[in-house]
Amino acid sequence: MINWKQDFRLLAFIQLVLGFFMLFPTLMAVYLKEEAALQGFLAAYGAMAIFCAVVFYLTRKIENHTLASRDGYLFVTFTWIIATTISAIPLVVSGSFVNYSSAFFEIMSGFTTTSATVLPEIESLPKSILFWRSETNWLGGMGIVVLFVALLPALGVSGTLLVGAESVGPTKDKLTPKIKTTAAILWSIYLLFSLLETVLLKLGGLSLYDAITVTFSTMAAAGFCVKNSSIGSFSSAYVDIVVTVFMMIAGANFALYFKAFSGRIKSVWKDGELRVYLGIWTTVSLLSAITLNYNNNYGSFWQSLRFSAFQSASIITTTGFATANYVNWPAFSQMLLLLLFFVGGCAGSAGGGVKVIRVATLLKMAKANISQRIHPKGIFRVRVGQNTMRPELLLSISTFFGIYIATGILGSVVISLSGADMLTSFAASFLCLGNIGIGFGSVGPTGNFAAFPSSIKWVCSFLMLVGRLELFTVYALFTKTFWKR
Repeated sequence: MINWKQDFRLLAFIQLVLGFFMLFPTLMAVYLKEEAALQGFLAAYGAMAIFCAVVFYLTRKIENHTLASRDGYLFVTFTWIIATTISAIPLVVSGSFVNYSSAFFEIMSGFTTTSATVLPEIESLPKSILFWRSETNWLGGMGIVVLFVALLPALGVSGTLLVGAESVGPTKDKLTPKIKTTAAILWSIYLLFSLLETVLLKLGGLSLYDAITVTFSTMAAAGFCVKNSSIGSFSSAYVDIVVTVFMMIAGANFALYFKAFSGRIKSVWKDGELRVYLGIWTTVSLLSAITLNYNNNYGSFWQSLRFSAFQSASIITTTGFATANYVNWPAFSQMLLLLLFFVGGCAGSAGGGVKVIRVATLLKMAKANISQRIHPKGIFRVRVGQNTMRPELLLSISTFFGIYIATGILGSVVISLSGADMLTSFAASFLCLGNIGIGFGSVGPTGNFAAFPSSIKWVCSFLMLVGRLELFTVYALFTKTFWKR
């Protein structure tokens, strides 16, 4: 049975946490005298206050604090929906966005670290609004619920179900016996890398405002930028290199950093998923650089490598930054980037997508099945690195991939109803589902979602949510079994 009172009481608490983080752009709006933006933030606080007051009043008497698995799915899904609903208010009240559908799309893109945008022009918007837009990236990167569990450990409920429903990847790393301690450790590592990148970008000549907002999106493997031409606006090889390194850091399993900081370096390098992740990025970067250099797209091989390494990192980690209009690259280089659409970051990372561990496992499964056909009596186990995959995990991975592709294709069909061409429809669907942010066609590195009707923006918002919560958490709510007593 679903514990509605407890679920909504927790939802109200998490809005208070988000309200704290909204305080920073609100104060910025006051300091910069951005009156329209300030009105937007105050309106959001008003909506937040009403929601919390009503919920706290209706749930003032709770007899049962126990949460079941269904509560975890319901709470996590509604957390992201309600957080987006309220957080979108400043964007539309300030006049920065033409309607609420566009504002909701933008904030859902922020929280899910997708970075797809409806803005054809960015730099003219109030700085406080752009700061909040980038901050939603950072909050969504490690997970809103994970942050909630880390900051509020004394709510009388277990955070294991909540974190498990939000965490990405087929396996969940529990670094310590207590899930609250694990959540705190993950966010501490996340914050440490964020501070380090901000300092390095500041040393590279960026303003503090630019350094912080770029860091927000880099460490979240997101991709919102306060510049019209994304990272390419800075025209700096140093910035490109720093962002590339931190994108790759964000796309790796954060549990490995905990092991490294704990002195277990050898176990980190033995991680099979990490090796595949780095191997794919290195291979694609080099092949693309060779192709770009051969076709004289850039002045030298090293310049080609700079752009190919950056864009390959941006796509595989599902960040969505851009330093070049890669639709003008040779078809081979574009095809390599398209293949990265179906890889994604590592499990337990800030990145989205299918995940490297699933792709590696599927390839190993294919090899095992071929060997089984040749030697029917043989026993062939699927191993990725040091880990042997259990049969139930193999089934889960296969099911996920099938539903993922089916969802992306169905999304492409629905988006095509707007009149978009086939390439744009396909790219828009999978870039939203994979939380990638940039694609091909009209939603390429120089495009956006502004031309899509409101109905399609809501469809894309749903795809972003489903992709960020890895399908099952959201889809479970649409089954009869979930609602049976």
